Amino acid sequence: MVNDSPWRAAPPALPASLLDCLTEPASLSLRLQAGGRRFAVTVLSQGEDRVQADEAEALDLAEGEPVHARHVLLTLDGTPVVYARSAVAPSCPSWLPVLARGSRSLGLTLFGELPALRREPLRYGLLANGHPLAAAAARVEPAASYPARRCRFLLDGSPLLLTELFLPALKDLL
Repeated sequence: MVNDSPWRAAPPALPASLLDCLTEPASLSLRLQAGGRRFAVTVLSQGEDRVQADEAEALDLAEGEPVHARHVLLTLDGTPVVYARSAVAPSCPSWLPVLARGSRSLGLTLFGELPALRREPLRYGLLANGHPLAAAAARVEPAASYPARRCRFLLDGSPLLLTELFLPALKDLL
């Protein structure tokens, strides 16, 4: 069987500053805030969406089933640097209140406010044409491919899948 998933245990080869961000074991939001630039979260959309092919197993859903998804941009000094998608089952009582946060960073909650939270290891990819999140990121800042990381979090046995794509502008602002 061929593994055609874009997600791997090891990160892709990247410049050191970008690789450090991609492999950050703690909150990416806090990492970006620590650089001294003005950090903000812009919500692009939140609500019903569909499970993507490479999300289905991690969310314990079938491809194409409904999910509740939150799409945001993380910005530094007003420049978009990360495109992120958080996805959960649409009727998840544990995660829906967590995602109802407006422009407050999800990372602040995932790394400190939920003691019962279990985090699985980061997975890494280089997402290019054909991946729906790469297409969404390209509408913000076109690129041939996007270094990305993904992590599954469990709260009360329910999964949340967080995927973050690093936009080209990030390397210039690190």
